[in-house]
Parts: sequence; C-alpha cells; structure tokens
Amino acid sequence: MGKSSLVLTLDDEPATSALGAALGDALRSMPESVESAGIFIAVAGDLGSGKTTLVRALLRRLGVTGAVKSPSFALLEPYEVSRLHLYHFDFYRFKNPREFVESGFLEFFRPGNVCLVEWPERAGEYLPVADVSIGLAIVNSGRSAVIGANTEIGGRCLYQLKIHLKPADADA
Repeated sequence: MGKSSLVLTLDDEPATSALGAALGDALRSMPESVESAGIFIAVAGDLGSGKTTLVRALLRRLGVTGAVKSPSFALLEPYEVSRLHLYHFDFYRFKNPREFVESGFLEFFRPGNVCLVEWPERAGEYLPVADVSIGLAIVNSGRSAVIGANTEIGGRCLYQLKIHLKPADADA
C-alpha cells in the first residue's frame, strides 16, 4: 500500500479537538481491525502544537471519562473502555532512544491495543512503524496537521477519518 496523507488547517483548539474526536470515530468504526492488529498513532510536533489536546479528544470520543492528563512525567497513562485497551505515551523526557527499549513499553504495541505516542521521535528506530503519523505545527494563530498512513490498517484508519471529518475541515 502506498503512503497516503491528509493535510488540514486547524484554526483553534476546538478544531484540534474536533480532529481528535473524528479520529476516535474512525477507530470506533473499525473495531475488528484494532482487535486483530492493534493500532499505533504517532503524534509529533513542537511544544504547544496541540498533541495532548488531540489525544485527549480522541480518548474522550472513545469513552474515557475522568481526568485525561498528559503522561509527561509518568511516560504512560493506560485506559480501558469496554474491551478496548488504550495507552497514551509521552516520550518527551527520553534523553536517549534506548530508554524506550529499557522501559519495556514495546510489549504494549500488539493486537487489541491502541497506542497513542507523543514525541515518538525520542524513541528513534526502536519504536515500531506507526500505522498513522500525525505532524502538528503552529502556523500563524492556528495549527496545521499532516496525517499520514504508513500501513494497511493506517490506510483504513485514514479512509475512515476522511469520512468522519466535516468536508469543510479538509484542505486536501
């Protein structure tokens, strides 16, 4: 499968949250794929670009209630909704990619699990290939999002995301 992508303009924080919610809807529409293969979504971007806002909205749409905090200090926040296992990672504090290997986190990247990783580049080549890669950037007073599918399940997720986004949200 060739790599496909989607480019969006996010005018404000609610638009970033709407993208996260649409991504949650996309995942909810493909439960068999997630259960059989799992899915890894990498979210990259500078500080303040909306990574945690996007992930928080996605988790909320999947049914997470209560506090959804950034795992900046804990590195991992696990959630379970119904039979869905959700793992929100933040590798900002990694000083060396080997810390990913030493953490034992690789065991979470398996069928049935949804792994959402902020700062994936900090784990380097030790991290598996992301099914979906999201790059967020600050542009003027808003944000831009470049969403790429890197695997077959990532392609299905991106296809579903396009269905769940309002047509006015998509630039391409």
